[in-house]
Amino acid sequence: MPKLVIVRHGQSQWNLDNRFTGWMDIDLSPTGEEEAKKAGEKLKGYKFDEAFTSDLKRAQRTLEIILKEIGQENIPVIKDKALNERKYGDLQGLNKDECRVKFGDDQVKIWRRSYDICPPNGESLKTTAERVLPFYHSRIESELKKGKNLLVSAHGNSLRALIMFLEKLSPEQILQTEVPTGIPKEYILDDDLNVIETKYI
Repeated sequence: MPKLVIVRHGQSQWNLDNRFTGWMDIDLSPTGEEEAKKAGEKLKGYKFDEAFTSDLKRAQRTLEIILKEIGQENIPVIKDKALNERKYGDLQGLNKDECRVKFGDDQVKIWRRSYDICPPNGESLKTTAERVLPFYHSRIESELKKGKNLLVSAHGNSLRALIMFLEKLSPEQILQTEVPTGIPKEYILDDDLNVIETKYI
């Protein structure tokens, strides 16, 4: 039975600074590097055939640290912007607390937590899913159907889009779902790629 393991990148410098990051290419903080190393320690004993990551360095760096930690640096790695974080548009780079003062708590909450309402010039979770899931279906599913074990290092919202599909969650349920940084989540799948079991490692 194929296994799919997903992991959200470790803390980035802008996570630390409480800024909306989105598609800005911000690297890991020292804490984020340590989180990635701990994720690798948890995955010792796992054997992966391929790995997938986004076009952003914080996810790529997390993956590099994990693969080094588990001694699998030579497996194929596919990088694609389809797995990038949700675009926060005009909010990117802004401090979240300052945004609450400027736009109001309720408006910022709507932008952050609504399923289908986009921030100005940005993406909602719904539109993020509209690029994540076609990539999953076209590139990842085909490898899982071959029985391969795969590792995906990506972002909070791109992974939430994937979790929503895999776990058959409603928009309301996924909005209550947090994806912790640097903690791998394993999916064991049947031959039709239905989830048999899932757990954080």
